[in-house]
Amino acid sequence: MEYWRKFRERVAARNQTTELDDDLETLEEYTQRWRSVRVIYFTMFLMALGFSIILTGIWPFLSELDPTAGKEFMGLIVAANPLGQMIFSPIFGRWGNKLGTIRLPLLISLALFSVASALYSSLELLNNVKYWMLVSRFLIGVSSANIALCRSYLSAATRLNERTHAVSMVSLAQVLGFIIGPGLQALVTPLGRKGQVWFWGAMHVNMYTASGWINVIMSLGNFVMFLPGFFEEHRIAAREIMVMQGGTSERETWKAIKPNYYSAWTLIVAFFVLVFNFVLLETLGTSLTMDMFAWTNNEALYNMGIFMTIAAIISLVTFVLIEPLCKIFAERYVLIWGGFSLMVVGRLLYIPWGPDPPKLAIAYNASSNLSLDDPLYLGCPVTQDWCPELPALTLTQFIIGFALTSVGYPIGVTLIQTIFSKVLGPRPQGVWMGIMTAAGCLSRVMGPVFVGSIYTRLGTYWTFGFTSIMMLVSMIWLLFSNRVLIPPVFEKPPIAMQVIHPKDKQNDGTPNEESDELLVESKTIRIVPSTQA
Repeated sequence: MEYWRKFRERVAARNQTTELDDDLETLEEYTQRWRSVRVIYFTMFLMALGFSIILTGIWPFLSELDPTAGKEFMGLIVAANPLGQMIFSPIFGRWGNKLGTIRLPLLISLALFSVASALYSSLELLNNVKYWMLVSRFLIGVSSANIALCRSYLSAATRLNERTHAVSMVSLAQVLGFIIGPGLQALVTPLGRKGQVWFWGAMHVNMYTASGWINVIMSLGNFVMFLPGFFEEHRIAAREIMVMQGGTSERETWKAIKPNYYSAWTLIVAFFVLVFNFVLLETLGTSLTMDMFAWTNNEALYNMGIFMTIAAIISLVTFVLIEPLCKIFAERYVLIWGGFSLMVVGRLLYIPWGPDPPKLAIAYNASSNLSLDDPLYLGCPVTQDWCPELPALTLTQFIIGFALTSVGYPIGVTLIQTIFSKVLGPRPQGVWMGIMTAAGCLSRVMGPVFVGSIYTRLGTYWTFGFTSIMMLVSMIWLLFSNRVLIPPVFEKPPIAMQVIHPKDKQNDGTPNEESDELLVESKTIRIVPSTQA
């Protein structure tokens, strides 16, 4: 342990040399600041995990608890999480700005997250299951509104030259939460439907409820991380700009800098479109593969978990490459050509070109004494009128489109947030980050509803044709608006130089080279001849 502590101190000292040259913070403050940033990373990961960990299991879980619920109600349950987050994100952002601290709102939200996750895992003990599932997902969404506070704090706690790296890491944490969630669901699938019953029947742990208990354990650990003594807030962004501009007040500095609202709203809309397309695929993934490839519940859960895990590895590599790419190309060009272009191609690939329609599944009949996994019930339901008319999506299409999304989405979501925080400047960003979070939540509300209203009724052509056009239009808009996506540059104003006046003269009237004065606005700088230096 002592060796590990010394190693960390050496690494920290090596990394902070440049940052401490401007006297903005001490070594201890630097260490505490980055420790708090890493806690934010974990919080963002957990909030994303809380949404995604049940996505692949929610439909089979709901259909077993209440076979009459239907896919449309499933869409409402999935949408309840982002709806709660969308409503409360600006409220949490405003609350954090008013308090001047994020600790109390985060502690309260994490406590609520634990309670709501435990409620989801206890559904088998309740009546009116589908409505309690709806309530639990809504409460998890309300608690996840703390993402607005996390993003706001990240912008305030990082310097300009640290921002791209920090946002890349927090976006990585969030995307990994979205992707690893289904992987964890696949990991607990061997527990089976019966699983284990603990505490005299009060706690059921099976392939569906284990995901909620994982959330409870991780959120309690996250709660401890925000207690005093571990999490210390250090806001350096406004102080850095104040020093750059030669100011004396952080508040006056950021109030004097007006953000470009057109840039801000352009990025908010782009964020909405990007998240909508990602969440649509994640929400639709399980039911789409069951319809197209005639997979059973267990096969869909397991295979989607494998796909998500591989996607997590691809995303990890992508996040590592973002910062080096942005040192070669402008951030806005990496966003457009590295993020949005790949997402456009990925959506186009999901328009089916298979030679035959998918295998058709007959409606389930409980009186037939056949299990839901019987081949008769596997495939595209005949209740979806488009199933016998449209070609099937091929597995190759699905895999390639999924891979392109795993590269394009991390680039897009990272650089949108990076440019957005820089465009806003050093001002408190709680409300603005709340608006951006709400835009992402709105897309996550609409994604599941889109599944119920468009995919179920109209099929794959309409679903992926519409999303392809949406992504293409957004990319063209960003191309035409790329000039306004350039963040402002903050520089110290130049000092007005004045004429050099000789302080003394020699007997012959020539200037005394030994002591000249350079007069500037408020300072006197003595120029010492090199012979005396």
